[in-house]
Amino acid sequence: MTASTTHESLVRLRDVILEERECTKMLDMETLATIMEEKEELIKVLAHSNNQLNETDKEIAADIRYQNRRNAYLFKATLGWIRETMEFFGKRNVASGYSANGGVTNATVNGRLLSGQV
Repeated sequence: MTASTTHESLVRLRDVILEERECTKMLDMETLATIMEEKEELIKVLAHSNNQLNETDKEIAADIRYQNRRNAYLFKATLGWIRETMEFFGKRNVASGYSANGGVTNATVNGRLLSGQV
């Protein structure tokens, strides 16, 4: 792989990572899948490159690392938010009550708002 091809691949990888974030924010899963395939191919191509990076390419590589970490943080934070939401919907939504003799009784609702049962 020549230095110019390496530079072009690095620039394209940076652009693909930025596109990946935009597709994620827009919830465009079809385009995201295509972009992720292209990203994997670029990474494979760059992994086989034995060229030393010049200063310009090192700056691009640093930006790629930064942008990729931003995407990873976005994915991780979103996954955490989804997990918290699912836990919320899985919790009991009816408090326990009191029986006639003053004891606590468990509600008959199991708390699963997403169970599909009425």
